[in-house]
Amino acid sequence: MAKTIYLVIALAIFALSEVNAKTFTRCELARELKKQGFPSSQLRNWVCLVEAESGRRTDVVGGPNSNGSRDYGLFQINDRYWCSTGSSPGKDCNVRCQDLLTDNISKASTCAKKIYARHGFNAWYGWKNKCQGKSLPDISSCGV
Repeated sequence: MAKTIYLVIALAIFALSEVNAKTFTRCELARELKKQGFPSSQLRNWVCLVEAESGRRTDVVGGPNSNGSRDYGLFQINDRYWCSTGSSPGKDCNVRCQDLLTDNISKASTCAKKIYARHGFNAWYGWKNKCQGKSLPDISSCGV
């Protein structure tokens, strides 16, 4: 009986965590990034970065990395410098890592733009390995 209760609780937690997760299509992502204030001239790079880092999924938690840190959400934002794993917002983006895992990408976008302002696209290994100097995704039919 106890195992059944634990299974039901685990399934309920999993179901609730999935409610706020989203997998964007390429065009949905391009339109949402534009809405979030990413420059049109950089949209193809941002779409490529997100595809390389998270597969356009908001619920991805990557790692652990070699230094023990983890990466969160659509942009795979690292908890060593940028987001707090605790119950209060913190670190350089003043955000909880958990808040980067929802389908509302406002906080993740704000943080990603802050990272970009400091380090450019080179802050992301996914972009360096899969986008830099390569053919970028075609978003010409997305209306952005």
